[in-house]
Amino acid sequence: MTMTGQTSNWLIRVSAAGLIAMTAIIGWQVFGRFVLGSSPSWTEQASLVLMIWYVFLAAAAGVHEGFHIRIELLETMSSPRNARRVRIAIQMFVAAFGLVLLVFGSQLVWLVRDHVIPSLGISRGLAYLPLPISGLLMAVFALAQAKADRPPAAAEDR
Repeated sequence: MTMTGQTSNWLIRVSAAGLIAMTAIIGWQVFGRFVLGSSPSWTEQASLVLMIWYVFLAAAAGVHEGFHIRIELLETMSSPRNARRVRIAIQMFVAAFGLVLLVFGSQLVWLVRDHVIPSLGISRGLAYLPLPISGLLMAVFALAQAKADRPPAAAEDR
């Protein structure tokens, strides 16, 4: 397995753990509200931070694994030579999007680094840190696929 493949598998596992943790936290919030009559103050913000993390990490893995919706009409209607060009162009657009997410996500993290989430006591920048991380990973995954001239992993299985 390649380094990008191992990274993608790790991202999927971490994202799954985040989803499970968020579900448990929301379950605790509901239990606290309806059974104990008082829900903990930290549960809503903790679940939102976890959601940001697992969604963006899973989105980066999705670039490698081919989870995202793809319209293959141009690729399938083109000659093999042009289909290759279309695949590479698509990967370049995805890489460019990843770089935009990296740059503007980094700026967002920097701008809110001093803002504290009151119920958690952590920096808002930590909540938004997955934006530049996933942007970088999306760009790396897309460029690796373009260089190898191969469709995303899931597309190969069809």
